[in-house]
Amino acid sequence: MAVPKRKMSKARRDKRRTHYKLRAPLLSECPNCHELRLPHRVCPHCGYYRGREVVASGE
Repeated sequence: MAVPKRKMSKARRDKRRTHYKLRAPLLSECPNCHELRLPHRVCPHCGYYRGREVVASGE
C-alpha cells in the first residue's frame, strides 16, 4: 500500500487547493428582453434563443 514518506506541509497542501474555489456564473444579456441569462441557452424570461421563440413565453 502506498503511504507518504513525509508529512505534507500546510503551505504545500494549501497551494494545491488554491484552485478549488467557486466562480460566479458567466452571464450574458438577452438581445430580445435584455435580461441576464446563461450563454448558449434559451432565455428563461422570454423563451427566445438566437432571435426566434423556442419556448412559449415565460411571463
